[in-house]
Amino acid sequence: MMTEAPNTVAFTPDRLAKSKEIIARYPEGRQKSALLPLLHLAQEQWGWVSPEVMDYVAELLSILPIEVYEVATFYTMFHLDPVGKHVIEYCRTGPCCLMGGEDVYGYLREKLGVEAGQTTADGKFTVKEVECLAACGWGPVFQIREKYYMNLTRERVDEIIDELSK
Repeated sequence: MMTEAPNTVAFTPDRLAKSKEIIARYPEGRQKSALLPLLHLAQEQWGWVSPEVMDYVAELLSILPIEVYEVATFYTMFHLDPVGKHVIEYCRTGPCCLMGGEDVYGYLREKLGVEAGQTTADGKFTVKEVECLAACGWGPVFQIREKYYMNLTRERVDEIIDELSK
C-alpha cells in the first residue's frame, strides 16, 4: 500500500514498455484510446492514481491532464486516494438496499471501524460505496478486486473479513 504520492513519477521499465505497446495499438491521433489501460497500469504500480500520476499519463498520451482527470474521476475502479490492501466496494443502489444492504453495509463499516471512503488503521481494508455492480438479483453485493460476494449477511461478512485478514 502506498500512502503518499510518488515524488518522481515514471513507470518501471517493464510497465513503460507495456504502455508503449498499448499506445501503438491505436492510430496516430487516437492515442487517447489507450487511456483506460494506462490508468490500470498506473494503479497497478502505485496502488492509486494521484494527480501527478494522471499528469504523467496525460504526457505519455500527448493529451491534456483534464482529459485524464475526467476519466479517472468518473470510474469508481480508479482510486484517487491511497487505499488499503483490500478495497471493498459495496453497491448502494435500490435493489441491494431492498435486499438488506443497508444493514449489511452498516455492519461491515462497524466491524472495520471505518466509514465509506476510509481505510482501516492497519491499512488492510478500504470501504467504498459504488453504483450498481450489476448483480441486482443476488444482493446485497460487494466486490473485492475481480471477485463478487453476493447474498451477503452479517455472518458472511464476518467470514470474508476473517479470511482476508489472514
